[in-house]
Amino acid sequence: MNKEVVKSYFKNFHLSKQTLLLIAIAFFFSVLCRLYWIFWASEFPSFFWNEQLMISTNDGYAFAEGARDMIAGFHQQNDLSYFGSSLSTLTYWIVKFCGINLESAMLYMSIFFSSLVVVPIILISIEYDNPKMGLIAAFLGSIANSYYNRTMAGYYDTDMLIIPLSVFMLWGLVRVLQRKSIAGIIIAPISILIYMWWYVSAFSLISVTIGLFLAYTLVFERKNLTCYAQLVLLILALTNINFYLKILLIFGFYFGILFQKKLLNFKFIFGSLAVSFMLFALNGGLNPIIFQLKFYIFRAVPESAGVSFKYFNVNQTIQESGIVDLVLFCERISGNVVTFLLSLAGVIMLCVKRHSFLITVGMLFLGFLALKGGLRFTIYAVPIMALGFGYFVVYVLESFKLKSSVFKTLYAIITLIVVSPAIFHIYNYKASPVFVQNEVEILDKLKGIADPEDYVLAWWDYGYPIRYYSDVKTLIDGGKHLGRDNYAVSFALGNDEVSSANMARLEVEYTERKFQERFSSNLTQILQDGNISNVNTFLNNLKDENLTLPPKTREIYYYLPDRMIYIFPTILQFSRLDLISGKNHADGLFFVAGAISQDEKGINLGNGFTLSSDVSALSYNGAKINLNAFIETNYDEKNRLNVKEYKNDEKSEIYVIFMRDYGRFLILDRSMFNSAYIQLFVLERYDERLFEPVILSGSAKVYRLKK
Repeated sequence: MNKEVVKSYFKNFHLSKQTLLLIAIAFFFSVLCRLYWIFWASEFPSFFWNEQLMISTNDGYAFAEGARDMIAGFHQQNDLSYFGSSLSTLTYWIVKFCGINLESAMLYMSIFFSSLVVVPIILISIEYDNPKMGLIAAFLGSIANSYYNRTMAGYYDTDMLIIPLSVFMLWGLVRVLQRKSIAGIIIAPISILIYMWWYVSAFSLISVTIGLFLAYTLVFERKNLTCYAQLVLLILALTNINFYLKILLIFGFYFGILFQKKLLNFKFIFGSLAVSFMLFALNGGLNPIIFQLKFYIFRAVPESAGVSFKYFNVNQTIQESGIVDLVLFCERISGNVVTFLLSLAGVIMLCVKRHSFLITVGMLFLGFLALKGGLRFTIYAVPIMALGFGYFVVYVLESFKLKSSVFKTLYAIITLIVVSPAIFHIYNYKASPVFVQNEVEILDKLKGIADPEDYVLAWWDYGYPIRYYSDVKTLIDGGKHLGRDNYAVSFALGNDEVSSANMARLEVEYTERKFQERFSSNLTQILQDGNISNVNTFLNNLKDENLTLPPKTREIYYYLPDRMIYIFPTILQFSRLDLISGKNHADGLFFVAGAISQDEKGINLGNGFTLSSDVSALSYNGAKINLNAFIETNYDEKNRLNVKEYKNDEKSEIYVIFMRDYGRFLILDRSMFNSAYIQLFVLERYDERLFEPVILSGSAKVYRLKK
């Protein structure tokens, strides 16, 4: 191999001291800003577990469970552990080779890995001979509202590397288009390989970016073989074939054309392009995009299992996929509306002045999809808009031909002004951990009671943390919570204790059967096994105390946290509907209130509700409603719950419960009052034939199902 060729090859990847200094400054700034949350949260002892701050994202516990199991070297069959997933694997490596504990890795990883986004941002600016653009863009892009929210300290999730890897890919492509150097065509494919391993859903963005690169090549670089060679590697990197074979093909092709110049001809390159495209087409093509489009774009499409049942669409209840207004949209991407507009102007100018920047618009448009698809998409637009702002600022300042000292002063002032909203956002965005210490103590205690093969019935928000802290199985979690998954759990929480117990046992036993038998859905199989043609007949039969159930193979525990009381009506939406028509049943009355004021008319509970002074009636906007009963709960000095019930009108459908220790009133109708969650958690009224209390606390209660 020619030494001069090798020397020239490594020279292509040399970074100047100035570039390294800019990267170091921006990286330090990003890390420092993220450390503020740790400084703030450390003041609260309840945020600590195992002598470390706990993480602030529910989904993070999925990867934590996977990392925990990898460290242990095993996990239970069918426990849905993320054993071997990308983030779990990276965490395992860090814990194993750096000698830190798992909780510390979970807390700090997002701080450092998310800050890597400054590297490709600055490198892109270097390709445009505009490092000043890159520094201000790196400052803004690394802490803009939406990016910070999803990569802050303790936000242990794959988001920490999704954007850095995306921008590294774009840098590789920009570099090729700017330099026309064959040596650089390996950067983007390597980024894609890592990106696809890290985040499978990256397929959509990568495929769009490849399409844009192809379009750019056909318009501006039709005769440039380097661009076509780049396309070969991009398509190979995206193709769904054996990973090691993919590596062999990519590096074989790359080093072949790099060191054998005779291969760099139209015949070989276009032949390779045809072969790579054929491999891509035969191994999946664009199929992974379909689900994302259905879930985030066609939001009104109901979920269904087979042709019989129509479930509630979970996407309507997820905040991060909610449609956002324009002002919030601008603030999440650029900090404020003015910066957003200037950034957009800069992006347009950059695309006009530097055509190669056009390949970034796919990532930009994915960020703009937030206007339709929800908050989570805004992070994709952050680095592109930040580069646009950086370009706009430098272009305007340079157009005035200022003295160097004046330019630097104005540049520093503008940088400070533009990052100030993001810094204020960081100061005010004081997210709490998913659980606090006393809640985790309950789950840790449950770990010593339950077997790893046992199930805990709980809402999906708590699924991952329960599995991490209690080492048990769950029915639903942050990754398994479509309407058909949530139905049984919602039903068990929102119906009477008998129906709840029967549904819980059926769902758990059929869930275990499904792992082996692979039938379409639990409910369909239950009806088939019971020779029941009408699902409503089955649901009514669940009230039967003597209903024939499958043999008990494991224990089932109900986890009922106090925090669930605020989302209880949302939970019930998943089961309070007709499964045949999909139409919702009439909403039950459930209102959580605090006493606003008290006068001779009674206690003002807000939203038009007033409780009479003798607690026998409730007024709603002037209309009087007799109460069936008024109930007061409080804990004594031994942490035992006392319940006092004042019966009034047994024909009334309305109840009021005063939870004195919480300073909380519950206004609810008979159906809500009789639900398993209210009876077991709020009142501790459990049918001794069905349930056994295991842990009773004001934060959460755990019951074992006897059936």
